[in-house]
Amino acid sequence: MQKKNQTLRIALAQLNVCVGDVQNNLSQVQAAIRQAREQQADLVVFPELVLAGYPPEDLLFRPDFLAQMQAGVETLAAETDGMTVIVGAPLRRGTALQNMACVLRDGQIVAEYSKQCLPNYRVFDEKRYFTPGVQSLVVDVAGVKIGILICEDIWEDAPAQAAVAAGRTYCVC
Repeated sequence: MQKKNQTLRIALAQLNVCVGDVQNNLSQVQAAIRQAREQQADLVVFPELVLAGYPPEDLLFRPDFLAQMQAGVETLAAETDGMTVIVGAPLRRGTALQNMACVLRDGQIVAEYSKQCLPNYRVFDEKRYFTPGVQSLVVDVAGVKIGILICEDIWEDAPAQAAVAAGRTYCVC
């Protein structure tokens, strides 16, 4: 159980990642985690698919690329002692490839959220690659209930309403 704080210090990490450059993207995320720790953040939030770069498109068909995503998330989890990190990555769970937000804390992957609303218009082609999620996710960060949503999920009523029903105080996307 995490301590209860009067304030929740959140670091938002907007990075200049490159599609497919997993090692550089991972290095940028690691540097941002270190910086957030120095600033005594309770939570650091990264963009959708930050490890892969957005949009990864047909790289998602490569098993070696997906293996790098899983390894990257596990590497980052090991660096989260004393803080919570939400990082985006495409991950396979069973037979489903999902656009995920992974909640990392104290060396572990403590929760995962799969994007529910997959855009499929103009430049977006997410239904070609991903299986949509169906569950809401609310996590406790320093005594504050945070609903996790990914991009398009926040524009649609159902995912946000599910997070509210699950008891969230705030949502991060």
